[in-house]
Amino acid sequence: MKSIIIYLVLSIFTYTMGNAQTIKIENKSTIESLEKQRENIVTQEKEKLKQEVETINNRLDKNEITIEEAKELKEEAAKKHALNIENKLAIIDNKIALLSRNEDIDTDERLVLEIGENKDKAAKDSYRDKRTESTLVLAAGFNNAIKEGQSLNDSDFKIGGSRFFEIGWAWKTRVFEDSNWLRLKYGVSFQFNGLKPTDNRYFVEDGDLTTLQEFDVDLDKSKFRMDNLVVPIHFEFGPSNRYDRDNGTTFSTYKKLKVGLGGYGGFNIGERQKLKYKLDGDKRKDKLKSDYNTNDLVYGLSGYLGWGGTALYVKYDLNPIFQEPNVEMNNISLGLRFDLD
Repeated sequence: MKSIIIYLVLSIFTYTMGNAQTIKIENKSTIESLEKQRENIVTQEKEKLKQEVETINNRLDKNEITIEEAKELKEEAAKKHALNIENKLAIIDNKIALLSRNEDIDTDERLVLEIGENKDKAAKDSYRDKRTESTLVLAAGFNNAIKEGQSLNDSDFKIGGSRFFEIGWAWKTRVFEDSNWLRLKYGVSFQFNGLKPTDNRYFVEDGDLTTLQEFDVDLDKSKFRMDNLVVPIHFEFGPSNRYDRDNGTTFSTYKKLKVGLGGYGGFNIGERQKLKYKLDGDKRKDKLKSDYNTNDLVYGLSGYLGWGGTALYVKYDLNPIFQEPNVEMNNISLGLRFDLD
């Protein structure tokens, strides 16, 4: 719901060390500021009217209302915003007249003018004149690794139990100055790829070879994790809302379809293996850390398809997990990605 709030707030004298400090207003700069607000009022109300009409048209297209109802709603919206303009301009004009009659005044009263829905206003102001934006990125889901010619059904790892997690910071820059249909998204992320072997197995490093071998006793848990530091780069495209303001044009992809295609590159920064089991009735937990002959460089392809800040996310490592002469095996992940604007 849009709110138009016009109110006067009594300001107070500020006391420092027991002495009252009188706040003075420089008339010229204040009047210029008020005149600027006056110019903005008409533009802002027209934009709001335009948005209301678009909403009414969408309801009409969905057969939620009739043509007659749509016409009445549009007329009511037009009257409302016309009155808004008239009332707001009157307040501004009265304030300008008051200042013009006085060289300076003690501000025992101040005008606070708030226009538009608070959330929408804050969102637009936060993106003001920003061609580049930044956001926290989180992703999580299922992880696995497959050999060449192998399907996930034949994987050596549990499909439901193997998972990944990613956290990072991303910047998004629109490629074209006056259009937002294509954006370049880039940043830095930590990836944590987990694999849980099937058939009571775990990874054993023997010289240059790393193989899956059966453990001596029943394992309650066998998990191998690879940690990567990468730089993701995606070309993101899709529709967006455009806002033309006096201080520049801004865009918003809120509740819009988006597609991102690209990849990532970086370094493997650590591997570890966790084993849980019982031995002679005692619970044991082994944490094994080694390089397991993994490749130091990490690079791959990734993409996402989403709505607003949530997207279906997939990534695939082009580099094999383990160095030669080990069997070539590539990591693959599927999950959800969240851009926390």
